Amino acid sequence: MPTTLVNPMNETTPEAARPPARLAALEGRTIALLDISKPGGSAFLDRIEMHLKHRGASKIIRAMKPTFAKPAPASVIESIRSAAAVIEALAD
Repeated sequence: MPTTLVNPMNETTPEAARPPARLAALEGRTIALLDISKPGGSAFLDRIEMHLKHRGASKIIRAMKPTFAKPAPASVIESIRSAAAVIEALAD
């Protein structure tokens, strides 16, 4: 029986994606703030929330992952789905 060698490296070249368009204005918009449960994240998002409200955001949704070590559960993703934009806190 012949031996087959398989290269375990991914040799495909990733295609760069365009970032989404920036919001033209915050007035009347809903913005979600996602805390990934790392220390300091909530303090950071508290300040961001203050600035967003000052700039006219009509609604702020606060959501938190149970742990930073795993992807957000479907319930957390669903809670922020209606937002015009999501800001994620990556802090320590």
